[in-house]
Amino acid sequence: MAFIDLSGDGGVQKQILVEGSGDETPFNGCSVALHYTGTLDSDGKQFDSSRDRNEPFEFKLGQGSVIKAFDMGVATMKLGEKCILKCAPDYAYGASGSPPNIPPNSTLNFELEMLGWKGEDLSPQSDRGIERFILKLGEGKKTPNDGAFVKIHLVGRYEGKTFEERDVEFTIGEGEEAGVVSGVEIALEKFKKAESSKLILDPRFAFGAQGNEELGVPPNATVEYVVTLKEFEREPDSWKLDDAERMEQAKLFKEKGTDYFKESKFKLALKMYEKSLSFLSSCDSQESKQFQLAVYLNKALCHQKLNDHDEAKSACNEALNIDSKNVKALYRRGQSKLALGDFEKAFDDFNLVREIEPENKAALNQVTICKQKIKDYNEQQKKVFANMFTKFAKSDKQREEEEQSRQPDVMKANFGEWRDDEREHEPTRFEQENPDVIMLNESLKDFRNM
Repeated sequence: MAFIDLSGDGGVQKQILVEGSGDETPFNGCSVALHYTGTLDSDGKQFDSSRDRNEPFEFKLGQGSVIKAFDMGVATMKLGEKCILKCAPDYAYGASGSPPNIPPNSTLNFELEMLGWKGEDLSPQSDRGIERFILKLGEGKKTPNDGAFVKIHLVGRYEGKTFEERDVEFTIGEGEEAGVVSGVEIALEKFKKAESSKLILDPRFAFGAQGNEELGVPPNATVEYVVTLKEFEREPDSWKLDDAERMEQAKLFKEKGTDYFKESKFKLALKMYEKSLSFLSSCDSQESKQFQLAVYLNKALCHQKLNDHDEAKSACNEALNIDSKNVKALYRRGQSKLALGDFEKAFDDFNLVREIEPENKAALNQVTICKQKIKDYNEQQKKVFANMFTKFAKSDKQREEEEQSRQPDVMKANFGEWRDDEREHEPTRFEQENPDVIMLNESLKDFRNM
């Protein structure tokens, strides 16, 4: 088979020796594994071989970690394909070569065998929870951002069976509302327009431990999606906006959050409140501070609805950093402390509310509850310690009785008498330190012999 010019200038040429299988090829970001044997084009001398080491060569494609010809040639290979890659110096080691095995300005030949590749890891923790395999490259350089409006076509499959196929439009960050799993949302921020990719999603980024009975997806299922990004409109970057425009965006997301809250969609509401705050992070006006205060209070309420009282406390603390006497922040923080069993600190927060608003009946009621909780706790602790001391006393008495049972019985006639095997012995350390004992023993011995 003839050589194919991959670079367009003859610098990288490829000759297929064995055709690969399937239609897919690796793409930038994939982790590929292959075998290679490198020889000098000038005399055929071998300078390196992964086969001789019996260790496949692995690298991440398109990241500049290998010579240019490798990135270019490997990207065209199918699974199981074998080929010869001819590399001019400009696409290999150039004028410097790679001493001592590769002279300067050397043209190199590599025999390659594609063993396989893993998709690009798009998961937030880089633990391969979201893998992408590009099926069709996208256009341009721009990608959607969080908050972008997107139009996509998606096909979901589990064990080869399609469980959904549809066109859908939604805002990234609000995909849950459109029934789009989080893994697709996260991946879309790396897509270019018109790109089509296969995504392999760990259960954490798909339907989780619950699965989706309606779609026929069991619990803890790893699923596959083929996603095509048809169109998108990016959300404005905050740094490009002036303060008035940032405030406008912040209000828009706060309103969205409130709408989701009213629908009891608390996780979505939290996302919107976070977006709202992100637009105000660089604003320092009094108006923006008061607006942030309101958003933090809403966040605290969402966290309480989700029984996440530690996060609720944190949101209240942020609100109190803006206004240390804010009654709602103190009251909600007190509620969360009470839920976490920190009764005394909850009592302090509700008392602060009463100091600011003496007629606040809700705070007065919470103070009463805290007092009762503290009283109940103290009584419970008394019982615990009382039981503990009773157990200690019983244990001490039992130990004392056992000790007494091991003492000699002075009422027995043979107390103090020598056993036959004890009549002759070296003085013990006790006897040495107490000579009167020796005298008493001698007297007893004389008495018995009379």
